[in-house]
Amino acid sequence: MTVAATTTAPAPAAGSNALTRALARSERRRRMTAIALTLPLLLFLLVTLLVPIGALLVRAIENPEVADALPRTGQALSGWDRHSTPPSAAYAALVDDLGHLSDGSDAGAVARRLNTELPGSRSLIMGTYRALPLGDKLSPDAVKDRMLALDPRWGELPYWQAIAKSASRWTPDYLLTSVDLHRKPEGGIERVAPDQRVFFSILLRTFEISAVVTLWCLALGYPLAYWLSTLTARQANVLMILVLVPFWTSILVRVAAWIVLLQREGLVNSALMGIGAIHEPLALLFNRTGVIIAMVHILLPFMILPLYSVMKSVPGTYQRAAVSLGSSPLAAFFRVYVPQTWPGVGAGGLLVFILSIGYYVTPALLGGADDQMLSYYIAQYTNVDINWGMACALGAILLAATLVLYGLYRRVVKSELSLG
Repeated sequence: MTVAATTTAPAPAAGSNALTRALARSERRRRMTAIALTLPLLLFLLVTLLVPIGALLVRAIENPEVADALPRTGQALSGWDRHSTPPSAAYAALVDDLGHLSDGSDAGAVARRLNTELPGSRSLIMGTYRALPLGDKLSPDAVKDRMLALDPRWGELPYWQAIAKSASRWTPDYLLTSVDLHRKPEGGIERVAPDQRVFFSILLRTFEISAVVTLWCLALGYPLAYWLSTLTARQANVLMILVLVPFWTSILVRVAAWIVLLQREGLVNSALMGIGAIHEPLALLFNRTGVIIAMVHILLPFMILPLYSVMKSVPGTYQRAAVSLGSSPLAAFFRVYVPQTWPGVGAGGLLVFILSIGYYVTPALLGGADDQMLSYYIAQYTNVDINWGMACALGAILLAATLVLYGLYRRVVKSELSLG
């Protein structure tokens, strides 16, 4: 008689479940510790970077002045075709809205905003505001007659079209203006008049100056970084201090120093005339030349540091091996060494270019009227014209250009790594 043997799975170790739970708790503690350590930095970035950028983007499409001050007028004009005479109710609503403004500063804000749409609107709005009240318990037709008698311009369509166009809280007008486009009063988008197309040329000028500065920084920084990478660590550290000196000096101090050096009686012109290279002083100040010289001096370390960090990681044996196999030293340098430094060239070039397109102080102090970059006009709209919408729209254009450049750089680097 055969007895079938029964097999049973081995019982799990008594401490295995406890060990698993202990490991899970340890992993959770490690993860929470990492989150706790990075949380202050994330909050700092949120408050100082993401929130301001979000506010900038929102303000670039927000149009609160007219919408907040003239809500009844906007509602009365919502069904208007913008070609025929505005309804009498719009006249009455405008008088009602102006009468409810708390003080003249609110009326001034509305007048400034409408004046950007149509010159002459400021005097029209402020004149009507000061003439209020026009009378008690007047019918809409009577209000219309009083306003036309007060200022005949209230019978002209362009002023009402400007009000109707600006009555919406959200508008693409600022962004369109920043690329030399605008909305027509009756609808549709078109380019502005040729004599008003300024922002696209300013944007091209900004990119042109930034590209020239980047190329000069690369031409000067590449051989210097290569030389530093061939020195011993002690020698390189000593010389790197000289490279980093600009980081320890205020930009205003450096710009003032360049003004002293580049002026007509400055050290540069005096030295050139002293050695007989020139017979009269060169115009090196308040033009494109002075701007580029100062920006290259300020931004050169941002090119050298990425190049140096990449060059230090390139083995020197590759070049020697190429030479030993019959290549000339120059060919070995350009065909073997230089391709391995492309990441440093890309990182340094991107860093210098992005910093360049946002420059304001150096062109403002060393450049002329035709050398100002986009940041100058952002400051102008912020501090002088008090047009926050236009300033934020130009800032959004700079931000978009920076993100596009960074995306292109990431794509190029990724393609190079995949090919490598």
